[in-house]
Amino acid sequence: QVQLVESGGGLVKAGGSLRLSCAASGGTFRSTGMGWFRQAPGKEREFVARVSRDGGNTIYADSVKGRFTISRDNAANTVFLQMDSLKPEDTAVYYCARSKAYYYSTTTSGYDYWGQGTQVTVSS
Repeated sequence: QVQLVESGGGLVKAGGSLRLSCAASGGTFRSTGMGWFRQAPGKEREFVARVSRDGGNTIYADSVKGRFTISRDNAANTVFLQMDSLKPEDTAVYYCARSKAYYYSTTTSGYDYWGQGTQVTVSS
C-alpha cells in the first residue's frame, strides 16, 4: 500500500512563500512521476504541477508558472512544491499524488494514489 503524506501548509500573507513536502512510503516512488493538485472551497480539484520520475521534466499550470517550483529527492522518497509570490487565489487544500505508469497527465484520472492534503491559506 502506497502512502503519501503532505506537510508544510499554513497561513501566509500575500507575497510570501511556503514550501510543501510530500513523503512517500509503502511502494514504488522513484519509478513514477509525481504531481501536486489543489482544491479551493466550492471548486474542482485542479492541476498545479508535475515532475517526471527522474526530476528532469516538469510542467506547471498557467496560474502558477513562474511562481511555483516542483522538485523531488528520490533518495528521500520526497517531492516538494516551493511556492513564492503567493496570492489569495492560491488558497486551497494541496494534495500530492502518484502518476500512473506511462502517463504524463494533468488531470486527476492520471494519478492512482493521493495524500490527505495540507491547507494553504494566503491572506490579503
